[in-house]
Amino acid sequence: MTYITGETIKRLREKKKLTQSELAQRIHVSSKTISKWETNKGLPDISILSDLAAALSVSVPELLTGDVAENRNVSANMKRSKFYVCPVCGNVIHSMGEGAFSCCGIRLPELIAEEDDSEHHILCENVEDEFYVHIDHPMEKVHYISFIALITDSRIQMEKLYPEQTAELRFSRAGHGILYAFCNRHGLFFKKI
Repeated sequence: MTYITGETIKRLREKKKLTQSELAQRIHVSSKTISKWETNKGLPDISILSDLAAALSVSVPELLTGDVAENRNVSANMKRSKFYVCPVCGNVIHSMGEGAFSCCGIRLPELIAEEDDSEHHILCENVEDEFYVHIDHPMEKVHYISFIALITDSRIQMEKLYPEQTAELRFSRAGHGILYAFCNRHGLFFKKI
């Protein structure tokens, strides 16, 4: 496991435009303590990490790794959605922009979607007031489609799938959008509709 470095503390403090004294006041330590941390002559105690992270406006995992996620999607545009999937438990996290998410002790990387291909071809048909979505894909315990999601301008519709099911479902038709499907072996795929 990595631990916070002095360079990370200094970089985050300067980014917040705080002096060592101002940061010290916020977390109830001396400015000499902050100086020691930043010059790697000491490290913050684990009991103070949450206060230090809060004072620097980052999460504890971001503080520990120095890898800070900056969400530039300030208007929360649904079409800039991001997905994160835990490789241990399969937990799926959706975000309307970048974020820093952890599950089962692992920092989750953002999934990068590829256009659907012959092996992961997403079929979508209009049926009355719904989209019928189907993927001809194995649905076995070791290789399956984990979820399918439809994202439009104003909402997300998502359904979790499990092995032994078929990779088909219906979504309410709500304008144009992007269909996403996640294969547990090959990652995230998309198709514009």
